Amino acid sequence: MISNEQLIGFIKSQPVGVGCAVLTILLGAGIYLRNDKVSDSEALLDQKITQGERIDANLKNGVELPEQLAALASSRQQVEARLIRADELAKNKQYFYKLESETGVKLVEISQNAIPNAVQGAKTIYLPIGFSVAVRGDYPHLIDFLQRLEKGQRYCRVISANLSLLSMTSKDRGAAELTLNLSLELLGQR
Repeated sequence: MISNEQLIGFIKSQPVGVGCAVLTILLGAGIYLRNDKVSDSEALLDQKITQGERIDANLKNGVELPEQLAALASSRQQVEARLIRADELAKNKQYFYKLESETGVKLVEISQNAIPNAVQGAKTIYLPIGFSVAVRGDYPHLIDFLQRLEKGQRYCRVISANLSLLSMTSKDRGAAELTLNLSLELLGQR
């Protein structure tokens, strides 16, 4: 057994070696005690790296957000300017009367259909508003009417069309008066 005096003498004769040994023991104990925290720290580091990359991507992509928001707002205004309102019957029919005067066809019948219950209960801003329209005229005028519906002021979808011969004119045997019955929808809002 080593006495205290021999131990102190050994430490005084080998101060560097003893210091390194103590330091090695302390570092080994520290590594052993902190070893379980390394995996937790790595997981936290990965989480912080992912969060930092997401923030960096948001900053890069967010540079043009004000311009994109302005473009979306402008587009929304343009879309809403082309919509009709379901409860404005007279104004909705006026659209078809205007087409009648522009194209030279005779508007025989126009009626706005009721909004189906399935569409009424839907959680949407926009809804299709159905119309039944019958117009009379010669073929070029009816085609002009259809083209103006297609490219017109309102968003239009023709559901069905039925073209029938009404009569042949006596002046010109080549011209025929036709009747066009349309079932169509205009995009609208409540």
